[in-house]
Amino acid sequence: MTSPHTYRVRRAFARPRWSRLHSRGPLAGLSAVAALAVVAATVLAFPPGPSARALLEKYVTANEQSLTVAVDARGSIVQREEFSATPGYATISAGGTNHDWAKLVLLYAGWPVSDSNVTVFTRWMRQENGTDDWWNRNNPLNNGWGSGGGGGTGTYESLDDAARNAAEALHENPGYAGIAAAFASSAPTDVVEQAIWASPWATGHYAGGTHWSSKDVPIVKSPDGTW
Repeated sequence: MTSPHTYRVRRAFARPRWSRLHSRGPLAGLSAVAALAVVAATVLAFPPGPSARALLEKYVTANEQSLTVAVDARGSIVQREEFSATPGYATISAGGTNHDWAKLVLLYAGWPVSDSNVTVFTRWMRQENGTDDWWNRNNPLNNGWGSGGGGGTGTYESLDDAARNAAEALHENPGYAGIAAAFASSAPTDVVEQAIWASPWATGHYAGGTHWSSKDVPIVKSPDGTW
């Protein structure tokens, strides 16, 4: 029989209860840990925040604005007498005339489609190809740039293609810088024409302007399929 003194010593060194759970096997220990995790998650869980609708309503309420209008207040009508618009590429091409082609070159070049610029361009086209067949070889200005004819005798696939190449030539060739500057500023017709005569566009320089007509150029439509 064990003495009382010995019994008290054994009780002092007895295992705590959690150790007993562990001694029952690994599953018992895992169950205890899982239980503690659930309790911890419950304690640390944050309450859900306000919804987007609630936040929007709060903002609207905090930023309310009001407008007070006098009883005798009257509105005013603003009338615009003049307005202008520049037609697009498709609209111009649909016209199909020599004046339309001049506008198309100006548009591709980024220059003002002004009356003075169009006037000079149509006169220029008349000096190069005449009026009745201004679309000859789809090359109204006898431009050698990209047409396959260095002397201006080349042919383009379409008048639209010719307009693009004319705009590019006037921008890229340093010898035409004076022409480009005059068109860009929509200078008076005589200023633009003098720049054309002085340039290397025509080897004869239009005889200094003596081989140049200032008469009005009639509107002539090109045949179907040229654009």
